[in-house]
Amino acid sequence: MNRGRPASKDEISEIVTGYLRGEALGSIAAGVYRSAAFVKNVIENVGVPSRTVEDEWNTDVLPDQCIAEDFVPGEVVWSARYHSAAIVEHEMSVDYQAERPGFIDVNYERKYSSKCYAIYVLTKVEDNDDYFSKRKAGFYAYSLAYDLGKLEHLKEYGVDLEKL
Repeated sequence: MNRGRPASKDEISEIVTGYLRGEALGSIAAGVYRSAAFVKNVIENVGVPSRTVEDEWNTDVLPDQCIAEDFVPGEVVWSARYHSAAIVEHEMSVDYQAERPGFIDVNYERKYSSKCYAIYVLTKVEDNDDYFSKRKAGFYAYSLAYDLGKLEHLKEYGVDLEKL
């Protein structure tokens, strides 16, 4: 019986990983034999970005633990615009744009007071044991840094960001 016991590190890792993968609170709660309210409290206390209705015009507010201005290529982040985990591909710096034909040179830091990044937004797939499983399902997009959140603090709880 788990009633009255605090969440273990393994439970926190399972809850956070399931939530970031897009699982419903009810199924996560059933998996760890806890209530949905308990699971929701763990998510809020750990600093996991919230998932709302997928409407890219309504960006989520990121928890304080996720706020950052700089990201590195290959880093797993949270996209507040797409309500999903994403992988940073590269920064859209003025130098990067100048080196590639077809890009219009935009200084995002001057125009929006934020860096811009090319990201690969991860999407939920029911069956990932097919031909295309070498690359996680998703799509490419561009996002300003203030719409991206760091997830590095979740490693402290045993969350493997590469498995999202």
